[in-house]
Amino acid sequence: MQSATPGSDLQYQQLFPQQRTVTADDALGALDPAEHAGRELPYTLVNFVCTADGRAAFGGRSGPIGDDGDRQLFHGLRERVDAVIAGTSTLRTENYGRITTKPYRRERRAERGLTPEPLACIVTRSGDVPTEIPLFAEPEARVVVFTPSELDTSGCAAQVDVVRLDPGELTLTTAVRRLAADYGVRMLLCEGGPTLFGSLLHEELVDELFLTLVPKLAGGDSGPPITTGPPLSELLQLTLLWQLERDGSLFLRYGTR
Repeated sequence: MQSATPGSDLQYQQLFPQQRTVTADDALGALDPAEHAGRELPYTLVNFVCTADGRAAFGGRSGPIGDDGDRQLFHGLRERVDAVIAGTSTLRTENYGRITTKPYRRERRAERGLTPEPLACIVTRSGDVPTEIPLFAEPEARVVVFTPSELDTSGCAAQVDVVRLDPGELTLTTAVRRLAADYGVRMLLCEGGPTLFGSLLHEELVDELFLTLVPKLAGGDSGPPITTGPPLSELLQLTLLWQLERDGSLFLRYGTR
């Protein structure tokens, strides 16, 4: 029996595909990395929050945009995946720390047959990795960096693997394939930023998008949209899997296939 999580009784109104009251555990309960074992590429989820006028950050950060409902789903997703990937700018701006900070969340991961700590993944061509952030000072953190550059990790308390790839070989497809083959990653969660999301879309690596739309306005050109970079060659059609509402925020789960 899974241990109770503080805040796990937070309730949402499910509007689609059926109307009912659910918790984050109810909404995310079907996510199981074991269902994707043996894939060449991990099953990849992307999670973003944005304002009603389409901004993914305010004052340079996503934190001010979210609410309790968004944070509960954010941590719920982290509980259910093998690995989390984020861009170097996102890591630095959001000052990333340990991925699973709460002991009860690590216990719940173990109850699901997962490692207590998800693998943190970084892909960088420049080698400009923010090793000064708290993530790299956490001895229990597991980090893998794909880069063509040398990276000095001697001052890091975290468990850091540096995978050197030739610049011509370094694509997100290559990196996530190595995650599956070498690290057993079956389900991967992307937490941004917009440039990384845009690159994942271009390489057709996204399986699902979790998007929180909050009833707030950022105004002007105060932050990026959820994707940046070159446009796709054609529009990507999404399929709505479920829709939740809480305190005016909409929580949307889309499939891309």
